[in-house]
Amino acid sequence: SAVDPLWMALLFAVIVAMILGPLSEVSRLDADTIIGAIFPLMMALGLIFLSLAPSAGVGNGALSLLWGSVLGITMGDVANLGILAVALIIVLVAFGKEFLAILLDRKLAAASGINTRVYYYLILFLTAIVVALSLQITGGLLIYTLMILPASAAYQLLYDIKKVFLLAPVLGASSALLGFLLSLLADLPIGSSIAIMATGVFLASIAISPKRRRTRLEGNRAAPNQSQ
Repeated sequence: SAVDPLWMALLFAVIVAMILGPLSEVSRLDADTIIGAIFPLMMALGLIFLSLAPSAGVGNGALSLLWGSVLGITMGDVANLGILAVALIIVLVAFGKEFLAILLDRKLAAASGINTRVYYYLILFLTAIVVALSLQITGGLLIYTLMILPASAAYQLLYDIKKVFLLAPVLGASSALLGFLLSLLADLPIGSSIAIMATGVFLASIAISPKRRRTRLEGNRAAPNQSQ
């Protein structure tokens, strides 16, 4: 029987999450730095597996994991994502303070008595589950875009990390909606259109960022002092 690429992606994502935590601690690098370093390797391995098993019933399904199939969403997919969203909300409400403390300063969180390793691994595990269950709809490349750009845009616009957490999904959903409309109007691939809109939102956030204006003002104030 054919192998379901979704379950393989879920298994692989969990394994990577289990490896990523210890690797981050040993190398003393941030998890996002390690992900950026191994991302080309993962893409290369995925293409190799596709080329080696073209007749194993994996090809089309695996390709959909790369590029997604937004228009191919079934009620089962919607139900799975709904259950996942409810579970994530429950976890965030229960452990939101611990997650926030770890993301702000892991050493300070450990000093305050939080078991940072457990909560850090939980964050990685939840991220892996979200990525794996979203692959068939959005595709791995689009997930990577939506995980990075909306959060980066929100960070450019706000100073309060709690507000960043609230704004980031709003920007992500807005990018997806605008990308969907662009796809319909211009007859473009949905995934690519969403990625373009997410990039546009990110660039716009940089242009209007209060942090950018603050940096410019501080630079202007420092210039006269240096001339004196």
